[in-house]
Amino acid sequence: MPQEPTTTAPGPPGVLRGWLDALAVVLAGIAAMAAVAALGLWAAGADSLPGGGFPYVLAGALALAVGGSVQLDGGAGFFAQVDAGITAMPLSVGLVGALVMAEVFLRQLRFRAVAGGVELLGRVARTAAVWVVALVLLTLAARHTFVVPLGNDLAQQLGGALGLTPEIGFHAEAATTVGLGLLWLLVVLALTFAVSRRAPLPRGLVPFQQAVRPAAFAMLLVLLVCVAIGLVAGLVTAVVHGNARETLALLLLALPNLVWLALGLGLGAQWHGHLVGALGLPVPDALSTVLRGPDGSAATIDLGTLAEQNGLVWLLLPMAAVLLLAAGFLTAYRSPREVRLWQHAVRLGAAAAVTMLLVGVWSRVSAAYGLSVLGVGVGEGGLGDLLGSVLGDTGPAASLGGGSLSLSPQLWVAVPLAAAWGVVAGLLGGLLAAGRGRRGEIPADDR
Repeated sequence: MPQEPTTTAPGPPGVLRGWLDALAVVLAGIAAMAAVAALGLWAAGADSLPGGGFPYVLAGALALAVGGSVQLDGGAGFFAQVDAGITAMPLSVGLVGALVMAEVFLRQLRFRAVAGGVELLGRVARTAAVWVVALVLLTLAARHTFVVPLGNDLAQQLGGALGLTPEIGFHAEAATTVGLGLLWLLVVLALTFAVSRRAPLPRGLVPFQQAVRPAAFAMLLVLLVCVAIGLVAGLVTAVVHGNARETLALLLLALPNLVWLALGLGLGAQWHGHLVGALGLPVPDALSTVLRGPDGSAATIDLGTLAEQNGLVWLLLPMAAVLLLAAGFLTAYRSPREVRLWQHAVRLGAAAAVTMLLVGVWSRVSAAYGLSVLGVGVGEGGLGDLLGSVLGDTGPAASLGGGSLSLSPQLWVAVPLAAAWGVVAGLLGGLLAAGRGRRGEIPADDR
């Protein structure tokens, strides 16, 4: 019998089209992150940086958003020295970029229930290759040097007499930004396939999707609900207290950093950290107070220590419990009826543990800077102010020429705690869903 003629989709040839698809994913993510970061930096006051430094600071913020680090250096020989570095992910920027890239990647695979493993690996590899090029360009753009006055009268006179021009610069570390940025993309794409029912899988993996996707989607929804609650609270705070620009900076740069930390604290996890100087952004007073341990020593952040400053912090416990219970119910509702109760519990426990691991790793903060002129801190109006502006801090720490912030989770406690909460929530959620008309077997064309 004669074969039916085959038709090809209009457009570029297959290989070229694949690279264009990868380019579309990367450009969409970069554009979304740049828009959010630019608005956040503008609200934080970075638009007033001298020497047209805003675009370079924006590139630095994007490097941080995907896991990179930024180092600050400069000075005037032996006369003035800067010692600084930042490793912190502005998760608002990264979250928007991840959601946009996942959506564009999935739209290129729409109307398909199954895809070949070679094809999917090819798409991921091309996207990763284009992403690496973008990260290299971002690293090259995220560097700048400012020439500024010293600010201190005596220092200014000495500098003029010695013919020294103080400078302060910053640069994104290439190895960290490219390496961890690539890992960030791979994690985002892996989570996309783990969460979305629209993502086609190779035939060999289709039977396993119901063991992963309902629980993974439920935990993603928990994280997004936390962000939504924080967004509403932030907008109300801006209206009531009148600090609209500062609050907008927080929402656009670091909202998930706070609300996901609050979720972890509600589950009983602990963070350790310290704060010397000013944060530069409006954060809960209880957190700021606890971080300022005596003599800059490390402090433990948990429900108990925060509740000593504000008793309302205890509300994080029932809020976390309600969110995890809702996740348990949603996991059971989206699973086939033949899934056993203990399977719901194990799957949600595993998903909750992975979620807390990622939240813990992504919420780490390490920022320290110091500035001295002949061993003496620089006064207000000079290098200290500029350094604080680059770091997003225009408070007292900046004018004194020094400060530090660290925040890291106790993962060996947080991850097992989240797993235990997930197991209990999975059991209770499965029991609640058993008495209701929950979803049965999911049709193959709807997976």
